[in-house]
Amino acid sequence: MQTILTQARRIVIKVGSTLVTNNGEGLDRQAISNWAQQISVLRQSGHEVVVVSSGAIAEGMQRLGWKKRPSAVHELQAAAAVGQMGLVHVYESSFKAHNLHTAQVLLTHADMTDRERYLNARSTLRTLLTLGVIPIINENDTVVTDEIKFGDNDTLGALVANLIEADVLVILTDQVGLYTADPRKDASATLVSLGEAGDPQYEKMAGGAGSALGRGGMLTKILAAKRAARSGAHTAIAYGREPDVLPRLMQGESIGTLLTAKQMALDARKQWLADHLQVGGKIKLDAGAVRALRDGKSLLPIGVTEVSGEFQRGSVIGVLDENGLDIARGLTNYSAAEARKIARHPSSEIETILGYIDESELVHRDNLVLL
Repeated sequence: MQTILTQARRIVIKVGSTLVTNNGEGLDRQAISNWAQQISVLRQSGHEVVVVSSGAIAEGMQRLGWKKRPSAVHELQAAAAVGQMGLVHVYESSFKAHNLHTAQVLLTHADMTDRERYLNARSTLRTLLTLGVIPIINENDTVVTDEIKFGDNDTLGALVANLIEADVLVILTDQVGLYTADPRKDASATLVSLGEAGDPQYEKMAGGAGSALGRGGMLTKILAAKRAARSGAHTAIAYGREPDVLPRLMQGESIGTLLTAKQMALDARKQWLADHLQVGGKIKLDAGAVRALRDGKSLLPIGVTEVSGEFQRGSVIGVLDENGLDIARGLTNYSAAEARKIARHPSSEIETILGYIDESELVHRDNLVLL
């Protein structure tokens, strides 16, 4: 653990709602002040830091006197709009005490799926880091809808880590780390101190939702680590109220759970493809086509058994295996209507079926990334 974290230069730190809001009783200004102080230490050590913070909706609920998180999207948006004011003010004043500037950045999934907006967000964040500014990032809950929301800020933290090619994603939570079982129910449960991101056994170990305030739980953190690993980022999951947790982690101390990234980092274009959480349509493959993809081959129409949704040429589509499991993302050379016509046919028959041929592959391997 020492070598992995001590060599990190660019860090994304995600702080959960329960920590930021003191279990829902308004913003915990002292806790935020403590993290700002710790981050100032990291900055003095040469680290670049981005903060992904939950808490806008929870703070808005507290200001509005709501005891229970609403389910209606317009009420959540209103709470976020009210709460964002307090959240940003506290972060700004906390970092100002250490002569550090902050910047508010609100993102939606549309910012990640549109290539131009993706590159613009990437450029802005990298510029802020170069200027020594601490970006404070949250999902834009004020305008987000069910169709475009990330789903939880653990996922957002991983997407940001990928976006800026961070070395480490630190998820601060109200839990000590990943246990082999739920320690509240199983006295024999032990802490997983070190593991590999993407190991399927960890998804089985992880529990469900953590608190009534947040949308995530340990499972979303394990999945976030798996996603962050695609760009080569390691993930540390630690108890956010552990004294000086951030400097101690970056000095190599074993705290919480560290999930390392073993796979080679994807190039920027394929990372953008992998980070599409929602897609316009999906195609299902037979077992032979799945094997071909995993061997590095292109996706040919003959291996397609089913086409769902509507999409156009150049759209990002989801690729499913024969069991319906999501295995890849790719840029399609044909629309959904065309794909349905040429499915189960060899490439040599595309021109006969459609009257023309754009490409012999439905998705070329250069435009395909396995998940």
